[in-house]
Amino acid sequence: MIRGDHPILGVGGRVLSHQPFKLLKGLTGAYLAYPLAERREQRNVLGKLSELRAHYKLPFAQRLKVSVARLADTLEFAGVHVPYYKDLFASVGFKPASVLKDIRYIEDLPFLDKDIIREQGHRLLSLPLEAVRHHVCKTGGSTGLSSIIYYNQEGADYAAAVTLYARERIGKKRYKSELHFACRFPDMTVPEWPSREDFKCFAMNRSNIFFDRIDDLGLEEIWKKLCLRKPYLVHGHPSTLYSLACYIEDKYGPSHTFEVFESSGEWLAPYMREKIAHALGCRVVDRYGLAELGVMAYALQPNDPELEVLESEGWAESRHEDDGTSELVFTGYRNRLMPLIRYRTGDLAEVQQNSDRIVLANILGRIHDVVPINGVVHPTHHIQDMLDHRVGGIQEFQIDLRSMLPVLRIVLESGADATQVSSRIEQFWPAAFKVEFVDHDAFVRVGRHAKFRHVVTK
Repeated sequence: MIRGDHPILGVGGRVLSHQPFKLLKGLTGAYLAYPLAERREQRNVLGKLSELRAHYKLPFAQRLKVSVARLADTLEFAGVHVPYYKDLFASVGFKPASVLKDIRYIEDLPFLDKDIIREQGHRLLSLPLEAVRHHVCKTGGSTGLSSIIYYNQEGADYAAAVTLYARERIGKKRYKSELHFACRFPDMTVPEWPSREDFKCFAMNRSNIFFDRIDDLGLEEIWKKLCLRKPYLVHGHPSTLYSLACYIEDKYGPSHTFEVFESSGEWLAPYMREKIAHALGCRVVDRYGLAELGVMAYALQPNDPELEVLESEGWAESRHEDDGTSELVFTGYRNRLMPLIRYRTGDLAEVQQNSDRIVLANILGRIHDVVPINGVVHPTHHIQDMLDHRVGGIQEFQIDLRSMLPVLRIVLESGADATQVSSRIEQFWPAAFKVEFVDHDAFVRVGRHAKFRHVVTK
């Protein structure tokens, strides 16, 4: 074992960024290491990838029938195995098989939201957690207060397969390299090589760029790493890549070092798409995913920015608002541990069914702000990762920038120690915030719909 920053690894990385070594590494990872990793981790992603390929070769009308049948099956399962839905269906007299006769019968069920998820807790589970292999996922909170979602292994494998399938459709085969933007924590230590994460990245042909700031210094560091690694696909938040595009265009002029930018995590505004494509010389592909359900829509068609609903994974609806907008609602098919039925995503989009596909139109979704901390600009998702994975004990937070010293309002998890949380915040961001421990009703709501936002500016 050697340290992960050993000079020989840097030399190896530079060699593997050039052909034909880059291709050989990709082929070895995709077709040898990935199947081996599947067996070691007792997962089945590639089998589900084949299933998705077969499904999307079917005519749309046939795929739609399959989707409705999966919806009815999901409703039937939830009504039998999930306490919350068992009681709900009985109270409204709902029969799951009715949707096979007319899909509009699903409208007899009320919507599900994060408040209900937090309130009902384990009554939304089909099995006790200790009885099944499961994965814990915390929602981002950018469209409402955070909630905890539990996935069974089958649901997690389908989520991974969907990402592979969608990327395959846009030309990103598994042997082509990808790069993921990730949070850099100030207390990160240099790991030994090779680690489990190193093998995972090798099998997925993926590398990470760890960053914690998007000022000129941070953006220059990001650009140098991109130029060294030259990935086929870059995955990250559009606000981060937009900042990089503006910086590169001003300093170097339009440049090119990767082929595709896959946008996720927040709304991809048209001006961001245009700037990223022009300044970074890449194709911009949008996707819609959420922690609660995984990737549910993707821009699958070449040269077409429309998000196509992946009807194999769930049923999409529009919840019409009084002001004429529509909120996006999904029922997921794959996660039988915690099925979510008619779940309100908090994002605005209109579901439109065409002759050959279902698309999302008039999208207005999650926005990630930036926060200046001691003179350095940080993206909100970096702050959230820090609070979740380094500070801990925090259920939800909000940063109020309307005063000279920003106010960090925190709702503690049950049993968390406020003194310890304050100490760790001070350790990572000295004298940066006035910390207030509050209840949820103390958060400032913004806009005409009084929505929750992590950052308050006015």
